[in-house]
Amino acid sequence: MSDTPKSLYLQRTGVREYVARNQDGAEVLVGHGPGRFSPGDLLKLAIAGCNAMSSDARMAARLGEDFEQFVGVSGDYDQDNDRFTHVDVELVQDMSALSDEEIADLLRRAEASIKRNCTIEHSVVDQALPASHTWTNERIN
Repeated sequence: MSDTPKSLYLQRTGVREYVARNQDGAEVLVGHGPGRFSPGDLLKLAIAGCNAMSSDARMAARLGEDFEQFVGVSGDYDQDNDRFTHVDVELVQDMSALSDEEIADLLRRAEASIKRNCTIEHSVVDQALPASHTWTNERIN
């Protein structure tokens, strides 16, 4: 796996409306309104997606490669301080074929995988992620 950062950018398409793109050709509509994800939605989805992807191999090893999973995510928002105070991720899958002990062991291993492999949690949840921005004055064609 390469350490070279992927090309990732947003392009303005209207008032508080953007399209996010990456070098692989993926697009996400960003903004407030129908068919768009808000930046807060994307943050919550990043945390949920990282939890799911970090634990996926562990879950698949025990539940089968074709196991079904639904991942819900919600967040508590402090309007006075304009920040999320908590994000709750729920990973739903059928573990009914496992004993209580097997479920406990699987969840312990899945949690360890998240703690070890979830870059988003390491960067945002475990400690504050410093950010900076630069303004550039140039013509866009």
